[in-house]
Amino acid sequence: MSEELTAAISPQETARRSASSPASRLSDPKTWVEEHGNYLFRYALIRVRNETVAEDLVQDTLLAAFQGKERFSGQSTERSWLTGILKHKVLDYFRRQARERTVMADDSMPEELEGRFDDLGLWKHEPESGPTDWGADAAGLMQRKEFMVALKLCISKLPPRCADAFVMREMEATDSDRIQELLGVSPSNFWVLLHRARMQLRLCLEQNWLKH
Repeated sequence: MSEELTAAISPQETARRSASSPASRLSDPKTWVEEHGNYLFRYALIRVRNETVAEDLVQDTLLAAFQGKERFSGQSTERSWLTGILKHKVLDYFRRQARERTVMADDSMPEELEGRFDDLGLWKHEPESGPTDWGADAAGLMQRKEFMVALKLCISKLPPRCADAFVMREMEATDSDRIQELLGVSPSNFWVLLHRARMQLRLCLEQNWLKH
């Protein structure tokens, strides 16, 4: 029965159905690098802090997209779809990195931050140690292009595990349990890493961006 039905469908009807599929709305994959390459590279770079790794992740993303383009549902834009694939590639990269590290071995404190955290890894409450008030227009300040440049610089200065925790939680909105699994840390260690990352980033931004 199915064979008879298939045979009854004309080549024109087959072509029409193919043209109406969501995948048909994708642009030519040959143009993806030109149209989306720079955006995807910047997305990856601020997260993995390594140009070579970022380039590899983008290449892997475009290859995976080409191989799976028939699964494009059409419920998002082409760029959003590619970014979603890249997001999974970034998380896979964090998982691989976590396997190569011991739990807290690479989280030494930058010299300028020595003495600002207590034995639990939390910010000391002394006024001279804590971050300053950014003022009422903090949200507006963070919309400026200069902020993203400074944020990229400051993330690159974080200890790797702190940076990974911050990126996955604050930039990728990854579930906390998932991050703990990827990094191989306990809930308490995860929150300490995240707290340290936030405080170190805030201090770095104050020193390298807010005062300029």
